[in-house]
Amino acid sequence: MAETSLDSAEVARRLARLSAVDEHMARTYPGARPDLQPVHTCYVPADRVDAGVLRDWAEAAVAVLDEHAATPSRLAEILGLDAEIAQAVHPRVRAKLAGSPVQDLRIDFEDGYRANAEDADAERTAAVVADWLRDGVAPANFGLRVKSYDTPELRERSVRTLDLFLTALLARTGSVPDGFVLTFPKVVDVAQVEVFVEILGLLEQRFELAEGSLRFEIQVETTQSIVDSDGQFALPRFLRAGSGRVTGLHFGTYDYTASCGLTAANQHLAHRACDYARHAMQVAAAGTGVFLSDGSTNVLPVGDRVVKGWQTHYELVRRSLVHGFYQGWDLHPAQLVTRYAAVFAAFRDSAPAEAARLAAYTGSGSAEVLDEPATARALAASFVRALDNGATDADEVKAMTGLAESDLRALGRL
Repeated sequence: MAETSLDSAEVARRLARLSAVDEHMARTYPGARPDLQPVHTCYVPADRVDAGVLRDWAEAAVAVLDEHAATPSRLAEILGLDAEIAQAVHPRVRAKLAGSPVQDLRIDFEDGYRANAEDADAERTAAVVADWLRDGVAPANFGLRVKSYDTPELRERSVRTLDLFLTALLARTGSVPDGFVLTFPKVVDVAQVEVFVEILGLLEQRFELAEGSLRFEIQVETTQSIVDSDGQFALPRFLRAGSGRVTGLHFGTYDYTASCGLTAANQHLAHRACDYARHAMQVAAAGTGVFLSDGSTNVLPVGDRVVKGWQTHYELVRRSLVHGFYQGWDLHPAQLVTRYAAVFAAFRDSAPAEAARLAAYTGSGSAEVLDEPATARALAASFVRALDNGATDADEVKAMTGLAESDLRALGRL
């Protein structure tokens, strides 16, 4: 037996101190959660949400695609796609649009809401959602964006709207549906998150819901949500205050850039000020299971500006994907075209090289890159996202990687 010099008891006593670190890491950084992350969140003002809004968005998206890019070659011309990639992407995009393209819907009672009938709209939209759930047509993810807690008036209005909506919804459904999430905007202090959590707890008690049933996203759209007034990194404190209820961090392009003092001409998603905020969001959320979502562009593909709007949106979505933001905001049905075109084309661009590296890692191929386990998980996750969002299918992935879908999903969770 090999001889050592250190006293084993002394070593064990010191190493035992690290068990607290292990417990903290397991609690705080549980890793990626198994939920399917939507590619977008579609924001629709509450006064415009009716029984047909999901159908209307799908039909409008198909119509604009057929009018302006009816063929793969035309889509390639507009977006600068490789011809072969366009041939693969175009039919998949159209099929997605013709099916159920809205993966995540937010009924907006905040900045997008301009009506003056919030009580009525809260109860009416709850009835709409209940009907969707009954008919099996609700998006996989949906919820409300309530007003911020900026002022006493807004706070009271925010709580009242949420109370009215949940009262009306639960009277019809009896439970909070899967995929229901709230969006909490313009957070500037951890106390706002703490109070919001307490309000959600009161609602759960009132409706006899399981603790933690009401979950929410934090919108990162103020400078104070990055660095607080004490000079501390704010987002980790926000997440802790969320008490396990926070499902996502969503970037707010225009409020954030305005809070940085940028002029309107420079308020856009590709500004370096936005990159700083997004990197902070990534650092705060890494390993926590909290999803990241990028913001929006207000350059809409409408009227005689469809092509320009598409090109702007497509490039911004591709940029978000490169930066590790796999979700973003969509504000208009025509943006669904370029949302899916960008997501699908990005996968097609990277898939051959990533498949070769994945095959090499699993021993079924060879490659010039020696990947670490963490990178192998990221490679597998790329294919899993593509399977989930419709960019590919199990047979195509098996042909590329040599892995069955179940094996790929298992590798992505390791």
